Amino acid sequence: MPEKTNKYINNELLSASNSTCLAEKILIVDDEKLHQYSLMELMKQNGYDVDCVSNGDAAIDRIKLKNIGIVLLDLNMDGTNGEDVMRFISKNEINTTIIVVSGETSFEAAENALKHGAYDYIRKPYSIDNLLNSVNNATKKRQLESDNQKMHLQLRESEKLHRYIVNKSPDIVYILDNDGRFTFINKRIETLLGYKVKEVIGKHYTELVHDDDMEKARFKFNERRTGKRASINIELKLKCKNNDQPRNFDNRILPIEINSVGVYNTHDTDSNKKFIGTYGIARDITDRIEAEEIIRFQAYHDMLTRLPNRTLLNDRLNQALTHARRNKNNLSVMFLDLDRFKMINDTLGHIVGDHLLQAVAMRLRHCLREGDTLARLGGDEFTLLLPEVNSKKDAELIAKKIIKSLKMPFKIDNHELFISTSIGISHFPEDGESIDSLIKHADIAMYSVKGNGKNGYQFYDNNMINAYSKHLSLENDLRRALDNEQFEIYYQPQINIETREVFAMEALIRWNHPERGMITPGEFIELAEETHLIKQIGNWILQNACAELKHWRNMGLDNIRVAINVSAIQLEQSDFVDYVLNILAKNEIPAKYLEIEITENTLMHDTDDGVLKLRELSAHGIKIAIDDFGTGYSSLNYLKRLPIDTLKIDQSFIRDMSNSDEDSSIIKAIIAMAKGLNLNIISEGVETVAQSDQLRAWRCKNMQGFLFGRPMPCFEALDMLKNNTQIKMHLVK
Repeated sequence: MPEKTNKYINNELLSASNSTCLAEKILIVDDEKLHQYSLMELMKQNGYDVDCVSNGDAAIDRIKLKNIGIVLLDLNMDGTNGEDVMRFISKNEINTTIIVVSGETSFEAAENALKHGAYDYIRKPYSIDNLLNSVNNATKKRQLESDNQKMHLQLRESEKLHRYIVNKSPDIVYILDNDGRFTFINKRIETLLGYKVKEVIGKHYTELVHDDDMEKARFKFNERRTGKRASINIELKLKCKNNDQPRNFDNRILPIEINSVGVYNTHDTDSNKKFIGTYGIARDITDRIEAEEIIRFQAYHDMLTRLPNRTLLNDRLNQALTHARRNKNNLSVMFLDLDRFKMINDTLGHIVGDHLLQAVAMRLRHCLREGDTLARLGGDEFTLLLPEVNSKKDAELIAKKIIKSLKMPFKIDNHELFISTSIGISHFPEDGESIDSLIKHADIAMYSVKGNGKNGYQFYDNNMINAYSKHLSLENDLRRALDNEQFEIYYQPQINIETREVFAMEALIRWNHPERGMITPGEFIELAEETHLIKQIGNWILQNACAELKHWRNMGLDNIRVAINVSAIQLEQSDFVDYVLNILAKNEIPAKYLEIEITENTLMHDTDDGVLKLRELSAHGIKIAIDDFGTGYSSLNYLKRLPIDTLKIDQSFIRDMSNSDEDSSIIKAIIAMAKGLNLNIISEGVETVAQSDQLRAWRCKNMQGFLFGRPMPCFEALDMLKNNTQIKMHLVK
């Protein structure tokens, strides 16, 4: 109960106590001193608190203090007499008992005194016993009246408090009669359901129960329970009054939990109790129901796409397998992986990636039959359960439908995006009889599609297991390669075609596998990025390349720069800048002799944070280059924002420039743009003298490619830097 209400009730009770539980003080009013004294002594001897006055005015003043219980009053006094005193007490409704003690012996005097409210009339001379009996009886009567008044006040306050508690209850409190009609309901009905109390009184409970729960309500409320079974708990939906108003649509029905107790006539015997009604409490559990529904949904669905998750898929797949075994039916499982999704996600950010996944999920739903289950397992991976397929042909038709549905571009946040999918299919019973085996074999089939160019589908074949095992083995070997020191750094020269001098070496990683031999980056870098091992590998390259550069500088080769590729995952490290600077300081390398190469996709991944880190590196003097330029999605706006020093034209344009006017135009445009932005330009993949001559004619003087030297171990790179003979020899040819 609120503090204000407590204070109000307590103050009222205190006030009532002060007005009824008076101190039983006796006031003797008599103008004869001898009578005063004798009465005072008599009363004191019997334990009473006594005060005395000699006239009516003094008596009235004393009574005004409101602490006089009994007045022993003489009638005949000069001035204000006894009758005047009685009239004052009566007029002001003062709770004081008057016993007249007077020498007036006439009947009229006694009658008149009693009419004015006297409790008793004692004639002088009086019997001491009579007087004491009268005073004692008056005292007891006053005490009884006081107790009775307090009891009634407490009952009234208790009822008031009970009504306050009931009406302020967060629950609906109600009473039904024997016919199921409301005889009482608290005001909570108004805020929860919108009904006024007077609208509900007299109505049958069924008028408030929603149709969905009517049968359950009738069954429960029509039971007649006694003893320990007298209380029932049920959940019901109740109708709101304004359920036709759109603004109340979400709350037009109210789920509640009802606790009701049958009320029986207690005057009857236990064996023949008469049911007279129901007392109940209805608690609003809408929020709990909604929370439970959300929790249940989250437990079995992917929150981004709203598709079933792995848990729900396994449950449905288990049911489908049981049904297929019992009825000797077939079923298929598809494993879908989106092609190029990682590039889009890295290039345009996670928000665009999430929106694309939602759009893909929506299209995939339209490809389903009734009874099919599409689930998202995480990332860009989906699984599709096709129960009751007649043959593999049915699954093939669905796969073709899915591939076709994804051909149309997606318009996501002002971007037009194209995406495809690789689909692996397993078939029950020939490809597996358990959940795990069917999903695993569909995954293996999907991996086979990826290896054969993506954007297609394949059914599982036992021959695929070897390629899949090789992939898994490669992943496991990659995790051990760092610890086993299997990585090496090869260096490829970058030359100035006009001076014929090497000005930089690009550090390129190689994996010297103990069984498979030398493995190039194209075979394992994507796997390293998928497993996030690229962070450790990238850090290893930075450490070892800078250590090698220090060795070259100690040999007097102090004008050579090392270029090192950095992935988006490395750039995401919060301590990346400090890590690079610490390596340079450790090896005593000036910052200008290190060049960080990033791809356009890396450039646009987490742009704001990446820009800040690249600017900080540039501020310390480290060079920044964009690798494979022309193949990604960067724009002039990004180039202006970043502290870029160099653009590297992708080798695919160089390779085809003699046969493609389009590639030649792109190369010339990139060179012109670099000149306009005052950037250095390097052409990658130069393999012929003709390519070199043409690029030189287009005013591109910095080149890199097999024409000038293949990637080579560190000792060969050192020999080249010492004499430059190999470079000059190639140029002469």
